[in-house]
Amino acid sequence: MDVRQLEYFLAVVDNGGFNRAARTLFLAQPSLSQAIRTLERDLGGRLFHRIGRRVVLTEAGEALVEPARRAVRALAVARASVDAVRGLRSGEVTVASMPSPAVEPLSSMVLAYTERHPAVRVTIRAAPVALSVLTAVRTGATELGLLSAWRLPAAADLRLRPLGRQRFVLVAPPDGSLRPDGPLPRAALAGQRLIVGEEGTGIRRLAEEIREAVPDVTIAVESEHREAVLPLVLKGVGVGILAEAWRPLAERAGAVVLDLDPPAWLDLALVSRDGPLTPAAEEFLTMAAEQDR
Repeated sequence: MDVRQLEYFLAVVDNGGFNRAARTLFLAQPSLSQAIRTLERDLGGRLFHRIGRRVVLTEAGEALVEPARRAVRALAVARASVDAVRGLRSGEVTVASMPSPAVEPLSSMVLAYTERHPAVRVTIRAAPVALSVLTAVRTGATELGLLSAWRLPAAADLRLRPLGRQRFVLVAPPDGSLRPDGPLPRAALAGQRLIVGEEGTGIRRLAEEIREAVPDVTIAVESEHREAVLPLVLKGVGVGILAEAWRPLAERAGAVVLDLDPPAWLDLALVSRDGPLTPAAEEFLTMAAEQDR
């Protein structure tokens, strides 16, 4: 077994099949299949069930994913550490982020980072909920993560660096009944139709709290796409609950943005593995801490 075989294995996992993995690796598909068969012989078991053009991980394959990511990541750390002797002139930082933190503060972090290290590429992976961020970092799919949560989760095998708080705001259509006359009491939402996030998000939790406390509040739309909330509000489908990161975009689009009374907040945190990171990722964490201060 060598690291290249593990990289090939992970490419098949991440691309959902051999053909797309081969294209991603710029490798002939028969060569990729042969490399996986060799790896399976070395390990003494099949890693994939081949169902037509699709592949599904076997139990052995499932067990290999996390150790393979750790091995590939460890080699990447070693290579990057040697390269960093000459300064951060190349490399990549991978960050899994939830939608609202990706708007802010991640966009400001990336701007500052790329201005200082223009040769280092930043790759942002989508993660809908906090658990997805933790899983991406834990398995090595990304080196770093950025999450928001009602309460920061406990993760003994990961490092969470708090980044302060971000409050919720209500986003309403410009021609609606809600006007920007100071913080909006939750009771004033009686009769409103809400556009909210999916189960497991802080937005959905706040919506359920409001529904319990205020009569005649209904959920008009549940969307896994946070970027769909503002267009739906502007079309008059309902009023949206979003993190404050969206305030500048919403106001520029013409929406009415209101603080809630009493307020509700999300805690933000950067996530990393509890172990060696590439110099590029370490620098990202250092700069994020400076910016937060």
